[in-house]
Amino acid sequence: MGPSGEQVGIVRIEEALRLAADADLDLVEVAPEAKPPVARLMDYGKFKYESAMKARDARRNQANTQLKEIRFRLKIDDHDFETKKGHVVRFLEGGDKVKVMIMFRGREQSRPEMGARLLQRLAEDIAEYGTVESQPRLDGRNMTMVIGPLKKKTQAKSEQRRRREAREAEAAEAEKPTAE
Repeated sequence: MGPSGEQVGIVRIEEALRLAADADLDLVEVAPEAKPPVARLMDYGKFKYESAMKARDARRNQANTQLKEIRFRLKIDDHDFETKKGHVVRFLEGGDKVKVMIMFRGREQSRPEMGARLLQRLAEDIAEYGTVESQPRLDGRNMTMVIGPLKKKTQAKSEQRRRREAREAEAAEAEKPTAE
C-alpha cells in the first residue's frame, strides 16, 4: 500500500524498500499472515505519535467511576436523613457509585428488617438519580447496598465542569472593576 492508502499491487521486497527510501518513508508490515504479506509505506514516527495521542485522549475521556460511601445509623433523625440523602444525590449526579451502609449497634442487630426498610426508603427517594445495583444485605454488624448513577459519567462530568466554569466566569465578572 502506498503512503495515502492506495493499492500499489504485488511488489518485490527490494522494490518496496527502494520506493520507501525514495519517498523518505518507512516500510511497515501490516498483515504478515496474508498471502502475500501486506506492507505499507508510512512515516512510522508520525504513526507512533498519532497513536499515542489517540490513546491519551481515550484515557482522558474514559470515565473513572469511584465508589463513595455513606454511613447511616438505624435511629437517624429525619433532617439528618435528608442531609445524607443530599450527599448521595450529589455523588450520583457526579457519576459516582454510592455504597450506603447502615451500622447496627447492640440490640439493633436483632432488627435487620428496620435497616432494610430505611435503605428501601432511601432507594425510593433517589430513584430519579440512580438505581440499586446490589440489594441490601447484612454483613456482620452492617447492612450495605450499592447505588449506581443513571446518567453516564462523562455526561455528568461535562455538566459539572460546565457549571463550575460558569460559576468561575460569574466570579471573575463580579471581581472586575467597573469603569464609572
